[in-house]
Amino acid sequence: MSRLDKYRGIFPAFYACYDDNGDVSPERTRLFTQYLIDKGVKGLYVCGSSGECIYQNVEERKIILENVMEVAKGKITIIAHIAAPSTRDSIELAKHAEKCGVDAVAAIPPIYFRLPEYAIEKYWNDMIDATDLDFVIYNIPGTTGYALTLDLFKRMIKNKKVIGIKNSSMPTQDIQIFKAAGGEDFIVFNGPDEQFVAGRAIGADGGIGGTYAVMPELFIKADELIRSGDFVTAKEIQYEINKVIFAMLSCHGNLYSVAKEILRIQGIDIGEARLPLPRFTEDDLPTIHQCVEIIEKAKKKFC
Repeated sequence: MSRLDKYRGIFPAFYACYDDNGDVSPERTRLFTQYLIDKGVKGLYVCGSSGECIYQNVEERKIILENVMEVAKGKITIIAHIAAPSTRDSIELAKHAEKCGVDAVAAIPPIYFRLPEYAIEKYWNDMIDATDLDFVIYNIPGTTGYALTLDLFKRMIKNKKVIGIKNSSMPTQDIQIFKAAGGEDFIVFNGPDEQFVAGRAIGADGGIGGTYAVMPELFIKADELIRSGDFVTAKEIQYEINKVIFAMLSCHGNLYSVAKEILRIQGIDIGEARLPLPRFTEDDLPTIHQCVEIIEKAKKKFC
């Protein structure tokens, strides 16, 4: 059994949990963590894009991770996203994550300034050198404006602490390229939720996704079917998942505002999305309820 097997599976991207005043809620963070553990997920990806990390300060991110770990430590695998606008803050978050007992840390490339590759490489390596934790590269060109090159990828994986990549570029071929270069004993996470089955089919070991938390049962079942070789049924589940995703994206509200309302309807209130992310409107409610209906029907059919 590989020590990396703990990373093979379904990892919901953890949503930020706020109280009614918009402040980070330790209580709701713990409740949401337990909620997802009870769903049977393999692990959680904490303080990433779906966790609204870009709109939180360092102390808020620490509070979130501490409360996730209070519930999850020793139960499931936890990957903490520790990238921040400055290397100084990223290193502080990395060291804090190690103290909390996470399994791995992850980071996007630097944002805002378009830096040369040697600066991106140093940014990541400074974080890696700060702890003894496993490290996961996060490639998400749609938001960072930088698409990881194969050349830099090959340089990064020479470091044995770099055990995986979360690939959120849209070309599924990128998963095959990174898997081939990384080898079998290297973890590739599929990023785009709407192509989870395609990503797994072409070589991803699991997935980290921003919509997993509203329908974890469907992603877990699709993953199980892929492992058993039933790609036909897995594809049917993917189509139902995509109906939900496309409907969520059609709303006026931001994806995560919509996701949190779906969760509230499902029975767990974790607050609203933080501005400037646009909040859902009354006009969005019929679509949001439609999403809940699609999810429930698909769960009854496939799970």
